[in-house]
Amino acid sequence: MEQLLELDSQLLLDINGWHNAILDTFLWNVSSKYVWIPMYVIMVFLLAKRYGNRCLWLLLGVLLAFGVSDYVSHALKHLICRPRPARDEALKHLVHIVNGYRGGKYGFPSSHAADTFSIALLFSLVWRNWRTTLPLMLWVALNCWSRMYLGVHYPGDILAGLLLATVIVLPLYFTLLKTNVIKKDETPVSPHYLEYGLIIMLSILLVVCCFPVF
Repeated sequence: MEQLLELDSQLLLDINGWHNAILDTFLWNVSSKYVWIPMYVIMVFLLAKRYGNRCLWLLLGVLLAFGVSDYVSHALKHLICRPRPARDEALKHLVHIVNGYRGGKYGFPSSHAADTFSIALLFSLVWRNWRTTLPLMLWVALNCWSRMYLGVHYPGDILAGLLLATVIVLPLYFTLLKTNVIKKDETPVSPHYLEYGLIIMLSILLVVCCFPVF
């Protein structure tokens, strides 16, 4: 266990140590909760276009996955009490801090990782199309990277958050299948160009993140 913790710390320092002013701005904005609101709007639009009235149940499912992931991850933080790298007495003087941000006291598991992956995984399982899955998984990866880069989560925190989201989302997805809210053989009704909306929106938002606006 001690060797794993040492490896976790070293990986964090490697990721956090590769920094510059451009990445500071970019990943600070990537980590913001508000910059991604336009992408959420596109996701809601796609669900409404494809599923009609059933969209309400799917939105409820996404909100439930997000809410449970967020609640459980925060509860586990205070149960496990593993300090964030930026607050760990052994590491905090080695960690590069951006804008004075150190996060809360504890960081295991990562709520950012759990929350973003719960949304992305459920949406991807429902939609089942690379045009939406690819940008959403890239979004999750960037968020996870940003949390390690900012020095507020170890890689182990991130992996735990991803695992937590998976455990929460899969039973919810099978429940949606069982209740016929979604069907495996359902044919998409929206034109393909709408499915590129997430790729386009993600590209625009990543450009926006390069500027100090958040």
